[in-house]
Formats: sequence, structure tokens, C-alpha cells
Amino acid sequence: MAAATDRVKQILSWYSSDNVGVKTNLARLMNHGTLAGTGKFVILPVDQGFEHGPARSFAPNPAGYDPDYHFQLAIDAGCNAYAAPLGSLEVSADKFAGQVPLILKLNNSDTLAKVEQPCSAVTASVKDAVRLGCVAIGYTIYPGSGARNVQYEELRELVREAKESGLPTVVWSYPRGAGLSKEGETAVDVAGYAAQIACQLGAHIVKVKPPKDFVEQAETKKVFEKRGIPTKTLADRVRHVVQSAMNGKRIVIFSGGEAKGTDDVLEEVRGLAAGGSFGSIMGRNAFQRPRAEALQLLSSVMEIFRKAS
Repeated sequence: MAAATDRVKQILSWYSSDNVGVKTNLARLMNHGTLAGTGKFVILPVDQGFEHGPARSFAPNPAGYDPDYHFQLAIDAGCNAYAAPLGSLEVSADKFAGQVPLILKLNNSDTLAKVEQPCSAVTASVKDAVRLGCVAIGYTIYPGSGARNVQYEELRELVREAKESGLPTVVWSYPRGAGLSKEGETAVDVAGYAAQIACQLGAHIVKVKPPKDFVEQAETKKVFEKRGIPTKTLADRVRHVVQSAMNGKRIVIFSGGEAKGTDDVLEEVRGLAAGGSFGSIMGRNAFQRPRAEALQLLSSVMEIFRKAS
């Protein structure tokens, strides 16, 4: 592992309550790949086979049915890490041991059940993450769901257990459920709130969706208007979300979302970078492309974040 840069040291200083193991693994994430030392991240997540089904996820690029493909893509692209559920890591972790930092996604859901109050099932353990050589665990919460308290309580216990094992936690904080409108799931106020909740539950790294120019909560809308909180550009909205994550003292990265054209992806990434995002976690927009296109896209994304660092 390379010597820590001043930026990496600064970020690690924000986690002073954590043990050496947690901080070492955070450093491993920050010192790996193309963006090593910059404090920026591009992570490849492939949990979509579980979450959306194999055909929707992998038929656009059939090579993706094989977990080996995603490991190799993350390695060759120079990603900071590769994140996936238990089964995908178990298939390929031995073959690619030590070549890319791994994040084990500890809970997952599927689209076969249609529920108003989503709640993912715990599908792996901290011990699995240690056994597979992972540098972090991942967990999804759904603020806005009637089942959120179960998720929050599970997460707190998993964060505690992971810390005891020297592992940081990455939290996918995805507002959804009967408490929110569809538009509200990506509203700027809700995204900031989701980031705050994840931080309060002990997340070391928070993943949220890029926020839209919409305020969901009536009482919060009054505050946005009274205080003149800007929301017109993506960069403005990202600044609010990063500020909501302990005034930027927790790492906040943004998802790539549904597959879209290269120009649209890069324009969005420029907005994220301009607003102070720590990076992107990009799944379908990468692995559903032909390999050469995916590598070029990820390289372009990394260059945008490198210039912003």
C-alpha cells in the first residue's frame, strides 16, 4: 500500500474514534486503483442480479452473467473497490484474491415481491466478509419505509460487529416506501436527510442517489426558501448532501442509477464532482456496456474526479 497523501491523512483524521483496523481498511480503499491518494472513489457495485434479476441485469452484456467478469472489470478499470453479494464473491474471490478491495453487501432484496414498505433481508455476515478478505461491509437502508426501524437496528449491530473486526461500513441510503412520493425518493431534502441518517447510524461511507431539484417535505421547504439554500444545479444539490453528512466529514458517494448514454453519465459526474462528491459507485452504466466501452467510460469518470481532487 502506498504512503498516505495529505488528503488521505485528512480524511482518516475524521474517523478518530475508530480502531486501527477500520482506518487501515479505509486507507486501503483510498490508496487503491487509478484514484489512489486523491481521496476520491469510483467503485463497481454488482448487486443487480439479486435486486433486479439476471436477465434485466446481464442480458445487455451476457459476459456479466459470470462473476469473474466483474472482478476483472474492476481490476482493469482501476476501481477503488468491487462490491457484491455473498454468492458472487464466493464464486470468484479466491481467483482474484488481493487484486481489488472487496465490499460484501450484507443485505439484499428482490423484485418478485411487491411491497409498500420495503425491507431487505440480511443475506450474509461480518464473518463472511472477514473470511472472504473484504475491506468493508455494505448495507442498504430505506428511509421512508414503515420497516425502517428494523433496518436501522440491524445496521447498528452490524456496524458494531464490523468495527470489532476492523471493517468499515458502506451504507446505501435509498429513501423509498409509503412515506414518500416517487419524486420524493430523489428530492434534494430527502437525499440530505438520508445521508444524515446513515451517518448517525455509524456509516463510514454513504451512498445516495444524485438529488433532483425538488423538495419533498413541506416544513423543510419553508427552511430551504427562508435560508436561500440553492438547489438549481446538481452541484448545488450535491453540496447540500455533502454538508448534511457531518459537514463533509463523512465520505459521500453517488450512485450511477439506471443505464444511460455516455454523454449523460459524464455530464452528471461533472455536476457531482463540482459539488464536492467524493466519487461515484457505478454499476449498470459500466457492466452493461461492452467491455472496451465500460473501461473507457470508467477511465473518463475517474479523470473527472481526479481533476476535481
